[in-house]
Amino acid sequence: MSARFPVRLGPVENTLIEQLKSLGADQVAERITVAGLPTRRVENYHYTDLKSLLRAMPPLANPANEASAPALRVAGAYQLMIANGVVQTAATAPAGVIVGKTHGGVLTNRDDVIVNVSNALAKEALTLTLEGSVDPVIQIDRRIEGVAAHVSDALKIFVADEASAVILETFSGSDAAHVGNHGTYVALGKNAKVTHITVNLSASETTHFATNEYRLADGAQLRTLIIHVGSKLSRTNIYPVMNGAGAHADVTGLNLVTGEQHADITMETLHAVAHTTSQPLFKSITRGRGTAVVQGKLVVARDAQKTDAKFMHQGLMLSDEAQILSKPELEIYADDVVCGHGSTCGKIDEDSLFYLVSRGIPKAEAETMLVRGFIAEVLDPVEDEALGEALNGVVDGWLLSGN
Repeated sequence: MSARFPVRLGPVENTLIEQLKSLGADQVAERITVAGLPTRRVENYHYTDLKSLLRAMPPLANPANEASAPALRVAGAYQLMIANGVVQTAATAPAGVIVGKTHGGVLTNRDDVIVNVSNALAKEALTLTLEGSVDPVIQIDRRIEGVAAHVSDALKIFVADEASAVILETFSGSDAAHVGNHGTYVALGKNAKVTHITVNLSASETTHFATNEYRLADGAQLRTLIIHVGSKLSRTNIYPVMNGAGAHADVTGLNLVTGEQHADITMETLHAVAHTTSQPLFKSITRGRGTAVVQGKLVVARDAQKTDAKFMHQGLMLSDEAQILSKPELEIYADDVVCGHGSTCGKIDEDSLFYLVSRGIPKAEAETMLVRGFIAEVLDPVEDEALGEALNGVVDGWLLSGN
């Protein structure tokens, strides 16, 4: 029988192990010691090989002396901030919102290094309890300030029965090679209605990891929108669990990738009970030598009869060197379901472009119009006018940057 050789650890892994042990997270450190960071051989990281892509691990962050203004402003929003992993003092909360904090991480432990490191290193979590229908958009600005630093932070949200809210998370900070690992847990009560949007606007050398976990009770309605714009390397994990009959989730995401960026959205939606629905839709646009990844798995449990779930990923490549990688999956254990998945990828339609140019529209403007039309499907459902304008401004900035 052949001997099993130990994994060869690199500088990033050794530094991460030291950081984990310094905070008493010996079990997570041991896991990395044995297995290392995930490579292409790990199915869930086949397109995002952390061992080769993650080139440096900065020291753990010190508290932020001061934080700059939010990277994205939404008129009328109620703003909260987590800076360098520490919950900041908040203004008086609007009616129906209770703000607090608790210790440690908020995610369900699973076989994923991003999740387990987030839980191990997060020192405190911002908590929100939403007791009714909240009028203003709730914006949580999650920042990493100062010199290059490694930060894990956490957010836990409880939405009461019949309550509703629009929640925006923005990620940004100073222009340094940070590594951010952000955990968010959202529990929706019966017939609750939540729109949850996350926008990564981090600096170009930042590495951005995020995990969003959702639990939906009977009749709960969830809409999510993940937007990747910033960071050299970014990955967002999405884990919705449909625990109540009549629950529905529109899980959407948008990778806007340029230069040599690598952006990954990985989703696993679990339909745990009967009579639930979901409709994940993701869009990726790449230019330069950028790489966009979308992995989407729909899991239907044995008792989840009458599930209706359909996954779609659509990609648009604006350069010959760009890559869009897609992996849709179905894992179905029930026998009375309607499930499907699809993936498309291509360049701007030449006939549509010719039509616009032939009517006097400059080529660059015509291309921008077609890209906007491609994106509209994930942005149009945002009902709040000020928030919609802010998100369209993010897209406009990316389009105008043109690099």
